[in-house]
Amino acid sequence: MTVMPVRLFGDPVLTTPAREVTDFDAELRNLVRDLDATLRDQQGSGLAAPQIGVGLRVFAFHDPQVSGHLVNPVLEFPDEAEQDGPEGCLSMPGLYFDTIRRLNVVAKGFTLHGDPVQIVGTGHLARCLQHETDHLDGVLFIDRMDTARRKAAMRAIRDAAWNRPAPPRIKFSPHPAPGRRP
Repeated sequence: MTVMPVRLFGDPVLTTPAREVTDFDAELRNLVRDLDATLRDQQGSGLAAPQIGVGLRVFAFHDPQVSGHLVNPVLEFPDEAEQDGPEGCLSMPGLYFDTIRRLNVVAKGFTLHGDPVQIVGTGHLARCLQHETDHLDGVLFIDRMDTARRKAAMRAIRDAAWNRPAPPRIKFSPHPAPGRRP
């Protein structure tokens, strides 16, 4: 179980659809453990495999009522009810924006052992399940916003300290350059 670095906005893995899991093996079990360890370390609600650079359809989640993981999730919506409220993402640290999501969801998928599982979520849990499944489809939550909210979000992302390039590192050779005297 390893805490992995979380990929930040702009990394192409975050907008690339993830591949379906076909092997329920030790590698998958290690991935789920790494997702869980990283999510706990980051104190988030959910973390998808692409956010740690792995292009597979797996995510871990922690909610006050239930915690776990889903492999190859598929969402169903039992009604049309919606919620509008703040949403954040570990790939955009410290930023929260109001986002419209469905209020109720049924997530079906598999455990890390390949056993079928179903999670019924409402409110925060429903938001989390939708957010993480979007990650597996290469969709970011800012893609769900209307134009005005998305513009405001993009301004905040551009201004975020984590989105600034590191200053270039300049190394000086300890060897004299040809034609120059020390």
